Amino acid sequence: MNNATVHDGKHDFDFLFGSWAITNRRLRQRLQACTEWETFEASQTITALPGGIGNYDDFIAPEWRPDLVGMSLRLFNPVTKLWSIYWLDNDSGGLNLQGSLNPPVVGQFSNGVGVFEGADMLGDQAILVRYTWSDITADSAHWEQAMSNDNGKTWETNWHMDMRKVN
Repeated sequence: MNNATVHDGKHDFDFLFGSWAITNRRLRQRLQACTEWETFEASQTITALPGGIGNYDDFIAPEWRPDLVGMSLRLFNPVTKLWSIYWLDNDSGGLNLQGSLNPPVVGQFSNGVGVFEGADMLGDQAILVRYTWSDITADSAHWEQAMSNDNGKTWETNWHMDMRKVN
C-alpha cells in the first residue's frame, strides 16, 4: 500500500500562521499611469478557522491610515482544491451595495507560488485583480497585487508587501 500523501492545497497557507511585520510599497493611484509610490509599515496576525476550512488575518497600518482595520478571509474548497480570498475592512465591511460580500480572488499554489484572480471594481470601473504570493520561507514571504482594466491583457502591479515573521 502506498502511504504517500497527495498534495491537495489545504495547508498551502499554513506558513502564514502567527504574527508578521510588513513593509508595504503601494502606488498612490491605481490604473492611472501613476509612478509615485508610498512606503509604510503594517502588522498582521493570522489565525486558523475552525475545522481547517481556512484562516483570517488582521491588517493594521497606523502610520498609513490610523483608523483602517483590514482583514483577509481565506477559505479552502476541498472539492475544487481552490482558495477564495475575501478582503474586508472597516470602510465598506467588504460588502457591496446589496449587502453581500464582494467577490473573492480565487486560485491556488503551484511550485511555491500562489496566484489568485477575480473580478472587482475600482470606483465605477470593472477590473480584474490578481494577488501573487512568492518567495515564501519559514520567516518571510512576498505578496503583491496587480490590476487590469483591459480584461487581463495588461496588468499594473500596484502593491508589494514584504513580510517578516515576528516571534
